[in-house]
Amino acid sequence: MDFLSEQWLLVGLLVALLYAFVLSERYKSGVPASLHEVTKLINSDGAKVLDIRDRGEFTAGHIVDAVHIPHGEVTDRIAELEPLKDKTIIVADKMGQHGGPVGRLLKQKGFQVRRLQGGMSEWANQNLPVVKGKG
Repeated sequence: MDFLSEQWLLVGLLVALLYAFVLSERYKSGVPASLHEVTKLINSDGAKVLDIRDRGEFTAGHIVDAVHIPHGEVTDRIAELEPLKDKTIIVADKMGQHGGPVGRLLKQKGFQVRRLQGGMSEWANQNLPVVKGKG
């Protein structure tokens, strides 16, 4: 505690740098998009949803016209997304745990990426429409 009070400037600088790093890493993987923004992007701008959950979760309910590639297969199947390079891709996962790395990979490959804030769990909690089955 003495260190914190005596070195408050260094501690404050460390906290600020950590915060800046976290923000930087967060936006490298695609800017988070709220549910409202996602629906607008899909309906008005022709954005495409990339659902990276496993097959069972996808079949249980997904956003209409979502492209399904499980997060572990995105690197191998990225060529399937090439026709979508001119559209915004919205990465949707269960709760946000895998969206960051996939978004970062897509951005490195030249895609326009947004991430569904709160994942499909939040989408379902807000009773937004989902399609069940293979899609």
